[in-house]
Amino acid sequence: MRTSAAVLATAGALTAAQLGLAGSASAASGPTVKSAPRAANGCPIDIVYPKRFSYDRYGNVTNGGLYFGIKSKTTKSIKKVTFTVTNTKNVRFRTAKPTGGKITHRTTKTVSVYDKTFKGKQKLGFKVQTRLLNTRSFGVKFTLRGTGWNCAVNQGTWGPR
Repeated sequence: MRTSAAVLATAGALTAAQLGLAGSASAASGPTVKSAPRAANGCPIDIVYPKRFSYDRYGNVTNGGLYFGIKSKTTKSIKKVTFTVTNTKNVRFRTAKPTGGKITHRTTKTVSVYDKTFKGKQKLGFKVQTRLLNTRSFGVKFTLRGTGWNCAVNQGTWGPR
């Protein structure tokens, strides 16, 4: 009788520990995004993207949405810069607020921001209200166009792996 009570107590403790771990995993506010785009060698910009964010039970990103942008690493002026974020999987965009330029194209799947003269040590981007259709599997891709630099058009993707 004592051995069966000890076995049940041990099994109960393990189950409680497992439940506690599961509860702490589900209490996380949002995914940590592991995919980090990097600008290629010779490209004088850094891509700015959210590393952590939270969302509500409907998949709407809280705190006004997600911020995507570029940051210059040089003092050189670059002409006609367009930064575009495009949905690749399970992301829908709503209204967008620009930083350092103006929104030239906005649909539910694509947002673009444009600046005529992107001066050195400047930021260009936008904060967009976002809905995630699937909170575990989503992604966007970045494209960057401009004259006067050696940057690839395709700047990579962002999302959990």
